[in-house]
Amino acid sequence: MSEKTGYKAVSKFLIASPTKVRPVANVVKRRTYSEAMAILENMPQKGARLIRGTMKSAIANALYANKQLDEDMLYVKEIRIDEGPRLKRVWFRARGRADMLLKRMCHITVIVDEKAGE
Repeated sequence: MSEKTGYKAVSKFLIASPTKVRPVANVVKRRTYSEAMAILENMPQKGARLIRGTMKSAIANALYANKQLDEDMLYVKEIRIDEGPRLKRVWFRARGRADMLLKRMCHITVIVDEKAGE
């Protein structure tokens, strides 16, 4: 990939609500790779684990594409949490009624890029 767009990794159809994952993504946006991974390692949220896996994949893509890169030269350029499809399940309630239970999914896109000016 060119230096303008960065190196990308996408994880799709993860069973986690996008509204719960987005605040975790906002914490690590525009940070260095090592700093972002340290933050994600210490966060208890499920979204932190999901983002960490996608970020590792993006870093592996970057290091595979450009052998001269080092992990310390990379930073998180962009993280996007998009909404995926919803699994609709029946939730049985009292007095013979039923509600619809929506299991939300998300797609995580992580773009890492090389630090400029160093």
